[in-house]
Amino acid sequence: MTNPLLGPVNQLVDYSAILPEHVAPAIDQLLDSAKSAVQAVEHVSDTSWDNVVTPLENAVEPLWRAWTIVGHLNSVVNTPELREAYNQCLPKVTEFSTWLGLNEQLFNQYKKLADSAEFASLNPARQRVIELALRNFRLSGVELQGEQRERYAEISEQQAAASQRFSEHVMDSIDHWSLLVENESELEGIPADLLAAAKDAATQAGKTGWLLNLKMPCYLPVMQYAKSSELRATMYKGYATIASEQSSKPEWDNSETIEQLLRLRAEEARLLGYDSFAHMRLETRMADTPEQVLEFLRTLAGKSIAFARTDLEQLQEFARNTLQMETLQPWDMAYAAERLRENRYAYSEDEVRQYFTEPQVMQGLFDVVHTLYGVQFVPTQEPGWHPDVQAYAVQDKAANTLGYLYVDLYARAGKQGGAWVNGERDRKLLGTSTQVPVVYLVCNFAQPQEGRPSLLTHDEVITLFHESGHALHALLSRVDEPAVSAFSAVEWDAIELPSQFMENFCWEWPVVQKLSRHVTTGESLPRALYDKLLAAKNFQSGMQMVRQIEFSLFDMLIHQQEQGLSIKDVLGTLDQVRKEVAVIFPPEWHRFPHAFSHLFAGGYGAGYYSYKWAEVLSSDAYSAFEETALQDGDSRNTLNPETGRKFLDEILAVGGERPAADSFKAFRGRDPSIDALLRHSGMLAQS
Repeated sequence: MTNPLLGPVNQLVDYSAILPEHVAPAIDQLLDSAKSAVQAVEHVSDTSWDNVVTPLENAVEPLWRAWTIVGHLNSVVNTPELREAYNQCLPKVTEFSTWLGLNEQLFNQYKKLADSAEFASLNPARQRVIELALRNFRLSGVELQGEQRERYAEISEQQAAASQRFSEHVMDSIDHWSLLVENESELEGIPADLLAAAKDAATQAGKTGWLLNLKMPCYLPVMQYAKSSELRATMYKGYATIASEQSSKPEWDNSETIEQLLRLRAEEARLLGYDSFAHMRLETRMADTPEQVLEFLRTLAGKSIAFARTDLEQLQEFARNTLQMETLQPWDMAYAAERLRENRYAYSEDEVRQYFTEPQVMQGLFDVVHTLYGVQFVPTQEPGWHPDVQAYAVQDKAANTLGYLYVDLYARAGKQGGAWVNGERDRKLLGTSTQVPVVYLVCNFAQPQEGRPSLLTHDEVITLFHESGHALHALLSRVDEPAVSAFSAVEWDAIELPSQFMENFCWEWPVVQKLSRHVTTGESLPRALYDKLLAAKNFQSGMQMVRQIEFSLFDMLIHQQEQGLSIKDVLGTLDQVRKEVAVIFPPEWHRFPHAFSHLFAGGYGAGYYSYKWAEVLSSDAYSAFEETALQDGDSRNTLNPETGRKFLDEILAVGGERPAADSFKAFRGRDPSIDALLRHSGMLAQS
């Protein structure tokens, strides 16, 4: 039987043909091949790029590619059989990765290469590959000996298992929660398309009524539009206690997993000689120390807290005077905010949503990318992992294929929540030909209903543009060495620059015209409605800003400890952070950390601040397009191909071939300034 996971790396994979029983045989075979190749490189006497780096990369690339595919499928089409196969292989893959990082002979080969005469003749990209490899070896514990070395390997395996367990608990807790509503009067105010989807879900479950769930396309509209405070409270508590001791099944409680991860991370940092996990993480970031990050976040908080308090006061006053709600409960916030938006700006999110049909938004996105960078997205018939998936070949003006993008947009059971991008393989030279990148773009939008396309909120349009920025960072790369590709080598606190940069275009009138077609009439979003949308751009931006700062401070503080923390201390830290920067305080039983997958299953531990750090970079980068538009006499038309070409050349195409600070300076001609972020957020006037 042919195993799809064992095909050549430079060929596309038939995802529909991959079965759970393919996983273990493929991973075992690729592990054996990779180990043999590493052992051969260890004993090479003539140390050179061609004798060390090339054979090593050629041997491990098929393994990492296959494992990426398996991990991806486990996130988007999760089944008990696939989960079992993934978890069976996870310890073996983790063990290999740890062994590779601890391999002293391999480390010595790279040191010899760095000290050799050949090093000076290598191009800058290859020199950076070697420099980063030496750094990563040290961060992987290669200089540890004896019991410390053995303990480091144990910690690595335990962390991988714990992160996977955390993710599974969140997915299971969401997938198994539902609420059957049998009385239609309880659903008053909820948009018709969500009611149709809920009724269909109930029918498929063999029940009569409307079946609600905690996936975002259902949860958020209920919280915004349901007139029943009791229904909102039930949904809120379900979402707020995901994967905690208060969720439906105690075995999905992430409390012990959080404690274990914090304990293991602190111990790993101590073994490597760092004061904390945060200190260790920042070795590979633009920021230098946790103290610098905390100062950055608190400076940003100081500039935004007054705006957040004003936002809340206005919401409370509106709720009292207009909605007759004397006290705003946490489950009332989204509902009251949406009523205030409608009252102040005379539109609702649901009204705007009728204009953003998924096919038109996708075409509009592709038009924007084509204008800026001169590339086009050509649909292909490559099989995906689910019928929802559409594959595209990304081509330049000469119809050369630069890469492949697989898009999976809709929420469903067995699919991890949220939105993300992942790269299956990177660009790489293969003799006279080039291996092009393969990238996945995943969202969780509402499914099309009754022959009508999926309708996106403007926030979801922004999410799609955000993820497209990540995808373009990989797809438009001109980096020939995978080890310094964007996803491999760009500092974590700069990796969000291209994604947050793309969000800005969603507010420009020429772009909105491309993105919008009314689901019934086919008309573009009217200018009057756009003007209302734009006027509301910074609606409650103060509260949104301090919320992100709250998450970032919490993350940095729990990872700045010399030891792990108990779940009581984790929650206590969150309470202290809220007292410092928050304006909204959830109930005592709220368990936000238990589903904070970014921190505990997504690689953002001691790195969540990256969103705000990179937003400074992205806002400043976008201001270059605004300046060009002003010079051209049309301040809203920021789609300038010349500036786009420079952004492509200096940011997207270079990946991690040089430090992110150097790339930013090459594009902007100076260091970044916080002013553009504050201006875009409507908070520049007050300090």
